[in-house]
Amino acid sequence: MIKQHYLKEINIAGPQQKNGANNKKEVIKIQSWLNLFAVIQPGGGTATGIDGDFGPSTEAAVKNFQKAKGLAPTGIVDAALFAQLVQPLTQAFSTTSSSNNLRQLVVETATRHLNAHAFELVINKQANSGPWVRSYMDGNEGDEWYWCMGFVQTIIDQAASTLSKNFKTLMPPTYSCDIVATAGIQKKLLIKNSAIRLNPSQVKPGDVFLLQKSANDWYHTGIVTAVAGDVFETIEGNTNTDGSHNGNGVYKRTRNFRKQLIDVFSIQPLV
Repeated sequence: MIKQHYLKEINIAGPQQKNGANNKKEVIKIQSWLNLFAVIQPGGGTATGIDGDFGPSTEAAVKNFQKAKGLAPTGIVDAALFAQLVQPLTQAFSTTSSSNNLRQLVVETATRHLNAHAFELVINKQANSGPWVRSYMDGNEGDEWYWCMGFVQTIIDQAASTLSKNFKTLMPPTYSCDIVATAGIQKKLLIKNSAIRLNPSQVKPGDVFLLQKSANDWYHTGIVTAVAGDVFETIEGNTNTDGSHNGNGVYKRTRNFRKQLIDVFSIQPLV
């Protein structure tokens, strides 16, 4: 697998605790995962500030996480406890499938990330931040780092590598929808919305949809998981319940290709 930044997100340099010899960067990682656990279990009492200071609030949040996991509430985060904190990311990236069908693998992989509640955080007043975003964006994060294409390429890379295939033979590694769409035009892999409306069966699960703003401007992307009538079912990152192109997480959505200008990049050459 080419996109391996996630490996840097699943370990800490050493135990962190209140009044300990803490590393600010490692504490921010712990605080981030405590907040991500709060997304899944908002009543767990693990939501806390993300400032790199392992103070009483962070200690209390750690103890609440330990209680939620049936562990002794020591307030100390060692390697074993951190492994439990990052378990959603580890499972999303490490779980494999026995399928040899790339399209199925793409959909299954996207679904694992969806079920792991991949979500962004606001750190240092910057949205598009946190371990999930950094994993998709090769360590980059912050307001300007829209991560929908990073999510798509991570999913395709993960699925393709299972079959010892290289996603870079299909599309250039990038965070830009425009670059992928342009490559699709050059390779004759981009199915335009007008053609889709005439024959939706051209689009298959695992293909990549691209929302078009104008003739040469695409602004959001995701994975097509199913085609039903006039609708694409999708899994997409950096969106929300409103379908934003700069939302807060990975969501399963429906998009009507007759009401939106949606082009599709076919992954068929990699299948």
